Amino acid sequence: MKLALGRLSMRRHSRAPKGIKLRYVVMAGNPNCGKTTLFNALTGLRAKVGNYPGVTVERKEGRLIGSPAHLPIQVLDLPGCYSLTPQSLDEAIARDVLLGRAPGLPPVDGVVLVVDASNLERNLYLATQVIELGHPTLVALNMIDVARQNGMEIDAAGLSQRLGVPVCPVVARTGEGVSALREQIVAMLDRTKPNPAPVRFRELPAAFAQEAEGLADLLQGVFPSSRYQAEAEAVLLLGDERFRPDRDTQYPAEVRQHVAAARQRLDQAGVDWRSVAIEARYRQIAQIQRAVATVVAVPEETFSDRLDRVLTHRWWGLAIFVLLMAVMFQGIFTLARYPMELIQTLINLAELGLGRLIPPGPFQDLLVKGVVRGVGAVVVFLPQICLLFFFLGVLEDSGYMARAAFLGDRIMSKLGLHGKSLIPLLSSFACAIPGIMATRTIESRRDRLVTVLVAPLMSCSARLPVYTLLIAACIPDMPVLGFLRLPGLTLLGMYALGLGVALLVAWVFKNTLLKGPAPLLVMELPPYRVPLIRTLLRHMWDRAKVFLLQAGTVILSINILLWFLASYPKNAQIEQSFQARRAALLASAPADLETALRTLERQQAAAQLEHSFAGQLGRLLEPVLEPLGFDWKIGVGIIASFAAREVFVSTMALMYDVEEPSGRGPGPRTLATVMQAQRRPDGTPLYTPLTGLTLMVFYVFALQCASTVAVVRRETGSWRWPLFQWFYMACLAWGMAFACRQIGRWAGLG
Repeated sequence: MKLALGRLSMRRHSRAPKGIKLRYVVMAGNPNCGKTTLFNALTGLRAKVGNYPGVTVERKEGRLIGSPAHLPIQVLDLPGCYSLTPQSLDEAIARDVLLGRAPGLPPVDGVVLVVDASNLERNLYLATQVIELGHPTLVALNMIDVARQNGMEIDAAGLSQRLGVPVCPVVARTGEGVSALREQIVAMLDRTKPNPAPVRFRELPAAFAQEAEGLADLLQGVFPSSRYQAEAEAVLLLGDERFRPDRDTQYPAEVRQHVAAARQRLDQAGVDWRSVAIEARYRQIAQIQRAVATVVAVPEETFSDRLDRVLTHRWWGLAIFVLLMAVMFQGIFTLARYPMELIQTLINLAELGLGRLIPPGPFQDLLVKGVVRGVGAVVVFLPQICLLFFFLGVLEDSGYMARAAFLGDRIMSKLGLHGKSLIPLLSSFACAIPGIMATRTIESRRDRLVTVLVAPLMSCSARLPVYTLLIAACIPDMPVLGFLRLPGLTLLGMYALGLGVALLVAWVFKNTLLKGPAPLLVMELPPYRVPLIRTLLRHMWDRAKVFLLQAGTVILSINILLWFLASYPKNAQIEQSFQARRAALLASAPADLETALRTLERQQAAAQLEHSFAGQLGRLLEPVLEPLGFDWKIGVGIIASFAAREVFVSTMALMYDVEEPSGRGPGPRTLATVMQAQRRPDGTPLYTPLTGLTLMVFYVFALQCASTVAVVRRETGSWRWPLFQWFYMACLAWGMAFACRQIGRWAGLG
């Protein structure tokens, strides 16, 4: 849904006027260099989001603000990478785009290199590689404010002279220098004279240089590339230890054979082809660093260092992480209360308005119960969804999410997982789809596949409406430890349960199906930053639009189908029986006639529902769900939510025919009140705390998301893994829910 929304909203921005060529500028840089923040500043926080053809790597592009009519410029944000020697799918895409090999993309017209001024030497490695390709290039020297805080001054003019390309100092998060950068991008593409020859940043041994020349001649004959690009690619190929000429097939056979023969000749000549080009480049970079960077003060300890002593502490760090999660979930309940009440009031007004405008009958019933009431039961949770994404955005933009991955690596490495797996898992708390796509940064295919298989065990935002409804209906609102409350802790428990079991399942997979060594975690901890409110709000609104679009399409379609299944076939005997009872009631004229008539209507609706298509389906499932303490109506909700988990809420609203509230709280609470009143045939309450916990545990583990199944199919390239994933999670959901019920009954929860 997210990708479709991005394509729909930005389609009109990606076209050039008729007869004028659209220019493509790509932004390249290391991870955590501020590239995406700068991209948002250049394009106005609006981007077209899609995928590169044939792969699941996200492609983000947008029109450059201020580009002239005669020179329309489209900016493409490349995945972050440390070099042009790819170690992951992300880095391979960045390399292919810069080499002009990405299918479906036009040739690159210019490159904006984003360089972190506070970590100049490391960033210049990629920068020098890209400059050698010969594209028109511009360096955006970002985070100059952080460099000054660290006691370092960078001579931008001197850096420009040594790199042979313009250098524009900027501070992306505050907007400093962004306007000047836009002007330089336009000037770079509007230049009429040819670009000067790129500077070479390596002094290679004669034998290596000779082999690179020969390989460059061959590459130029195979690919339509410039001489500069062919020479740079030849050096990369010869020194790429990961490139296996006998197995890798992304290059033609003659190229692979030439590389293998050249490496043999270099080995015989005593030249270490694995490291000679890397060492030569770093020697040049060190000279540039010494020439342009001046240390004016050496801080004894930075603010980030002092904060990391606490937040990454072996024990205190974990305790603070758990406390932050508890406060976040408690805040989701507390802060969302009043906006939810307002949304429910608007939904109630819409129901009343439609009920008065449209005469009674099947059409009114469809609009009021199937559309407004069904979709509204899910839309009312929008404030909680927004708060969840806002809190996650704060953690990510502040730099804390990388620390969470560092903390998690200590546990995950013992389970055989890569520390990088924690970022996709944490991303899956918002939605499993981007979390699964984020696994592309994991180099090992086994580790990536394990992470894909367990990512849906994280409690995504689609589960949040289900948890909230069941907590409101089943969990008492009582204080715990003074400042926390039981509903918030229950919600935290569901999220922690998913994460804990995901790690255990990953350990099982790593020791059975996908056995392999546990890799070491090498990652960069970005400096702490104050998140930009406008960026957080924009990100939150983009996610909210996806949620609303889903409510307006998928959930609406399912609710209409459910309304039909719950309303038909009509049973003539039931209608005749209740008509007779209604006539008798009107004849007796009791004191509270209106209440009696409404009670009779609800009884008729319940009888009709039991004999409907939905009721028949629920009865078929009841033997499977009865050991879990669920009745047939809950079974209908579970089946309906296989397309989207949040449909369970609207299904319950349809199953119980929830009426308009009468001053007793927001819609979810009204539905919760109706659920609290439900009884089993023996008269005992249906929705006890144990039933609520059991049903929430079931939803923690069940893979009820068709979109996730489709993405896993696309990521893994076959139906084998998504079908296995669905099956093991279904078995896990039933087994864990059964265990929860048995343990709860043993503990006396009912």
